[in-house]
This record gives sequence, C-alpha cells and structure tokens, in this order.
Amino acid sequence: MNVTVNEVDQHKVTLRIEVPAKDASKQAAAACKNLASRVNIPGFRKGKAPRMVLESFLGKDAVKQEIFEAIANKAYGDALDQEGIVPVTEPELNVISDENGKDVVFEATVTKKPEVKLGEYKGIAVAKDKAEVSDEDVAKELANLQKQHAKLVVAPEGTEIAKDDFAVIDFKGTVDGVAFEGGEGKSYPLQIGSGSFIPGFEDQLIGSKAGDEKDVKVTFPEDYFEKSLAGKEAVFAVKVNDVKRSELPAIDDEFAKEAGKFESVDDLKADIRKRLESKASYQALEKFNAEVLQTVVNNAEVDIPQVMVDDKIDQMIEELSVKLETQRMNLDDYLKYMNQDMDKLKESYAEPAKENVKMDLVLEAISKAENIEVKDIDLQAEIITMSQNFGADPKEVYKIILKEHRVPMLVQSVGRKKAASFILSNAIDSNEDKKEEAKAEEPAKAED
Repeated sequence: MNVTVNEVDQHKVTLRIEVPAKDASKQAAAACKNLASRVNIPGFRKGKAPRMVLESFLGKDAVKQEIFEAIANKAYGDALDQEGIVPVTEPELNVISDENGKDVVFEATVTKKPEVKLGEYKGIAVAKDKAEVSDEDVAKELANLQKQHAKLVVAPEGTEIAKDDFAVIDFKGTVDGVAFEGGEGKSYPLQIGSGSFIPGFEDQLIGSKAGDEKDVKVTFPEDYFEKSLAGKEAVFAVKVNDVKRSELPAIDDEFAKEAGKFESVDDLKADIRKRLESKASYQALEKFNAEVLQTVVNNAEVDIPQVMVDDKIDQMIEELSVKLETQRMNLDDYLKYMNQDMDKLKESYAEPAKENVKMDLVLEAISKAENIEVKDIDLQAEIITMSQNFGADPKEVYKIILKEHRVPMLVQSVGRKKAASFILSNAIDSNEDKKEEAKAEEPAKAED
C-alpha cells in the first residue's frame, strides 16, 4: 500500500492511499462473503452467494459501495498507523479509482490531533491555603443551624408586615384587566425581602396586617422570561391571610440533642469545627490541585483546531441538557428562562471549552512522555466509578461502552487521570517548602 501525505493547512492533511489490485481483490472477496452472510437470498445459504448473485439481488452500486467501504476502512486505518497521524474528525473521502480488478485509489482529508510542546510539569510549586477554622466560623455555622430549626409562628393580631416576615397571601394578577397564566395563588407563604416575586411587589406589602386587602402595582422586567409579559404593567389583587415570623430556638443542651443527638452545646460546637476543618482541608486541596494543573497547562504550547473546540462545546451542551432533564426541564425552557439563544450559549462556552481541550491534550502528551500505562485494573476501577455515579450495574455500563465503541475514549480518559495524578504527586506546597527552609536555618542561627 502506498500512502502520500499532503498538508492542506496547519491542522488538515490529505492522505492519498493506493491499495494494490491483488490486496484489493482479496479484501473485495472477504467483503462479499461478509455481505452475503447478512442477506437472505433464496437458493443460497448465508455467506455462500457469489458476487454476481449479490449484484443481481442488491444492485451493482450497492455491492460496489459495500466493497469500497470495507477496503477504504482498512486502508485508512493502516495509513494512519503508518504515518503516525491521530485524527480528531471523520475523514472526507474522495474516490479516485475503485474498478474491480484494479488498484483502489482514494483520498482522505482529515483534521489531525495537534502536537503539544510541553513546558515544566514536574515539581510545580504552588502555595496551598491553610485549612483554618475560627471561632467566628463555628458561630456562623451554629447560627445557620439555629435558623434551620426555627419555627414559623403566627404573629400577634395587628402585627404589621416587616422585612423577613412571611406574608401568607392570596393573589390574582391582571394585565390590562385580563388575568394571565401563573398569576394566581392561594395561601402562598411569601417571605418579604426574598426577592422571589416581581421587583416592587414585596415592598408594597410592608406595613400591611392580616385581613388587609390591597392592589399591588408592578411592572414586569424587560428581560422577563415570559416574553408576553415583559415590560408590561400588572395589578395584583392581594389579600393577607396571616403574618408569620420565624422563632429561633435557644442554643442550649436541649437544642444540641435535637440538632444532632449531642450531649451538650460544647459537643455540638466540636462537631461543627471538625466538619468545617474537613471541608476547609478538602477545598484547600482542590484549589491547590487545580492551580497546579492550570500552571502545567499554561506552561505548555498548542495550537488547537477550531473543530475540537466546537466538538467540546457540543459535548458541554449535551451534558447540560442531560442535567436539565434530571431537574424536569429541557434545554429550550432553560434558554427561555435565561433569556438566551443557542448562539449566545455556545459563545459563553467557547473559552471554557478551549481550556478543557487544552487540558486534555496536555495531559495526554504527559501520559505519552512518561510512558504511563493504562491497565485492565484501571479500566475496571473507572467503570465501577462510572456505574456508581449513574446508579447502574458495572456490567451494563461495560456493555454500553463496548456497543458504542467507547473503549479507546475510556483508555484516553483514564490515561489523562493518571497523568494528572503523576503531576500532583510531584507538586510542591511552597508554604511547606518555606517551613522546611526556616527549620534548616534555625540551627545555623543558634550556632551564630
């Protein structure tokens, strides 16, 4: 097989591939046998019908196309291996010659994976934040816990609504005297100052009492998600049924028992501190790891083909769509709610998509440079993790991966993770490094 590579531009190449007639004939015979095994032809057992019969039954063009695809697929894969080209797009094929009994010649134009020029990636020094928890942090968390256990109680008769109160209201809105969908509610507990209603609505209830009825006049925002109401004035007929206020429990040993079965407030505070310290340590480590990896990416140079960024944007949108489905919302509704269209969404994803692609390429390059091997046990562990995330059986996840031909993608993904682990295992906390230097200097000072 003869292969000639021509550069189209910085990222695209065209491979001219010539398959000798002898090899093409063998592959054509194998392709016909494979085709015959998939077609029921009267008078012939599966896989036994000759080419002439297949052409008569299916048509010459269909059989010719089947044969060409079989030859081209093998030749294209072999050509990529021979030339060391890793494609990031499907090839655009141009048939030059595919006559029976002659050389098969075709061109395949493809965008290739860009080369990465790695910078420093070993011994990256970044200052890790200290995982400190103050008494004030504990007090704030305790106050939050106290609010979570607060009870709503009906305020004394004659109480005027104030900020943070809950007004239990009936309301019915109209625009130009006509009711609109979603504009009516009964016994709705509206917290004043929460901003959950149209701007200006809640403020107009301040000073009202249980039993009061009033008209609340507002204007829908110009960017309101329901376009038919955007910018329009509305009148809500409101009746205040009750005024409720949050009553905080006393922070004592009884509260500690109710909040978490602790014997005392001191035990509760100790548990809060422990949880906050654990959270702070985790956040400090996550930030440290992210900064180390970002430094490695910044140190590298790579010119990314736009098609890779576009593919990543599409992937991110698909992930968003799946996430929205779990929240019983579709992408169209989300865009409407966010006052966006698909073009704006793609534009907002462009920069993070480019960063994600660069991160992947750099990690893959490091994996190759360090000869990081992805073993079966690594793949098995990843499949188990995936199955836990999806709440599925690992065997079923593996079947899907095989069915969708995603094994190479899985290997790449695990390879990137192992490369990231390699980088992080060699990273340095510059704060700790300074401590070691200070310790080393202490004996010298003592001798002086």
